[in-house]
Amino acid sequence: MKYPMKYPEVPVHEVRNLIEHIVEYSHLKFEYGADSEKIQSIINEMKQSLNDTIERLKRLEEDKALSAKEPNDLYAIRALRPAGPRKMWTAFNREKYFNRLRGAFLGRMAGCTLGAPVEFWSVEAMKDWAAFIGDPFPPVDYWSSIKNPNDKRYGVSECIKYTRDHLDGVPVDDDVTYTILGLLIAEDYGLDFTIEDVGKAWLKYLPYACTAEDIALKNLKAGIPADKAGEVNNPYCQWIGADIRSDPWGYLAPGLPEKAAEFAYRDAYISHRRNGIYGEMYFSAVIAAAFDTDNTMDALKIGLSEIPSDCLLAGDVRWALDAGKDIHNYIEARKAVEERFGGMSGVHTNFNACLTIFGLMIGGDDFTKVIGETVAMGYDNDCTAATAGSIAGAVLGIAGIPEHWYKNFNNKVLTYINGHPELKIDNVIERFALQASKLFDFIE
Repeated sequence: MKYPMKYPEVPVHEVRNLIEHIVEYSHLKFEYGADSEKIQSIINEMKQSLNDTIERLKRLEEDKALSAKEPNDLYAIRALRPAGPRKMWTAFNREKYFNRLRGAFLGRMAGCTLGAPVEFWSVEAMKDWAAFIGDPFPPVDYWSSIKNPNDKRYGVSECIKYTRDHLDGVPVDDDVTYTILGLLIAEDYGLDFTIEDVGKAWLKYLPYACTAEDIALKNLKAGIPADKAGEVNNPYCQWIGADIRSDPWGYLAPGLPEKAAEFAYRDAYISHRRNGIYGEMYFSAVIAAAFDTDNTMDALKIGLSEIPSDCLLAGDVRWALDAGKDIHNYIEARKAVEERFGGMSGVHTNFNACLTIFGLMIGGDDFTKVIGETVAMGYDNDCTAATAGSIAGAVLGIAGIPEHWYKNFNNKVLTYINGHPELKIDNVIERFALQASKLFDFIE
C-alpha cells in the first residue's frame, strides 16, 4: 500500500441523501394513492441491487503478495515476526506487578473517562467547549461540565458522571467492559482458553456490541462457529474493536510479550482479521513489556516483535515512531495522520494506533500530558487515551499518576456485563494478580 493512502471516492453523503429520498418518495407515493405492492417491489429491487454491490465488492481479487505478508494463522504470524524479547520476566514479581498494574489499570480508566464524553468530537468543538466552560485545553483534569448531562452512555452512566465534580466510580464504557471481560474469560476457562471459549464468554456476558463485535456476536447467536464469526459479513474486521481489548492480556502476562500477544490473538480472532488482529497483539505485547521497562519507547518498539514485520500496521507503527520525534502537540499529530491515511476510517486500527503512539511520545513521563494530548487529537479518543493511559501507567507505576485522576473512582468500576454491573477496583486487581501469578508456574 502506498502512502499517503488514497481511498476510492465513495460519495457517502450523496448515497445517504439518495436513500432518504427513496424512503420519502415511497411514503409520498403511498399517500397519493399509488399501488403499495408496486412501491414495495421497487424497494425490494433497490435492496437487492445494494446487496449485489456488496457481493461484487467481496468477490474482488485481493493483492496476493500483501495477503502473504498478513496471515491470520498464529503460527504463520509468528513465522513473520522480527526478533524480540519473548520472555522478559522469569518469575512473578508481586510487588513490582501490583505497582505497575495499579498504574496501568487506573491509567486506562482515567484516559477512557476523560475521552468518553467527547468521543469523536472535532478539535474545534472540544476547544470551543473548553473555552465556554472555562477549562484548559488540552485538558489537565476531567471536564468540569458536559453537553447533554442527563443522557446515558450504554444505558448505564449519565454523561454528568464523567465530569470532575460528579465522578463517583469509573463510569461505563466498552473500553472498560472489555478489560473486565478479559479477566472473566481467564477465570472461567483458564489461561489456556480457546477461541471457542471466547465465543462462549461473549454469549454469556455481552448484552450487545458495536461494529465488528456486533456482527461477531450476532453471528455467534445465529450458530456460526466462533472461528468463523469474525469473517462472515464483517467489513469492520480491521477497525479498532480488537485493539481496545488488548489490556487484560498484557496484565495477565507481565513481562511476557509473546504470551500476551498469543492471548490477544485468541481473543481478537472472534471478531477481526489481519491488521485488526495485529492491533490487539501489538498493544498487548507493548503493555506486557511495559511491566518491565522504564521507558515507553522501549515498550512500543518491543510490541513490533510480535506482529508480522511487513504488515501494514507494522509499517505504520514504524512511521509513527519516527515521525513522532518531530511532533510536539495534538495539532501536529492530527495533521500527520490525516495526511498519511487520507480517507481511512477514523475508527481504523492503524489510524488510531498512530495517534496513541503520538500521545505517548508527546507526553513522555507526564501522565496528564499523555492522556490530555491524546484526547485533544480527537477521533476515537476515548479508546486511544485509554490505551495510552494504560501503557504510561504500566511504565510509571501508580506513583506516576496524579491522584486527581483516580481519587473519585472510589474503588469501583461500572460495566454493562451481564451479572457484573459494578466491581471493586482492588478486587479486580487482586484477581488479575492471581491469574498472572499462575502463568509463571508454567514458564520455563
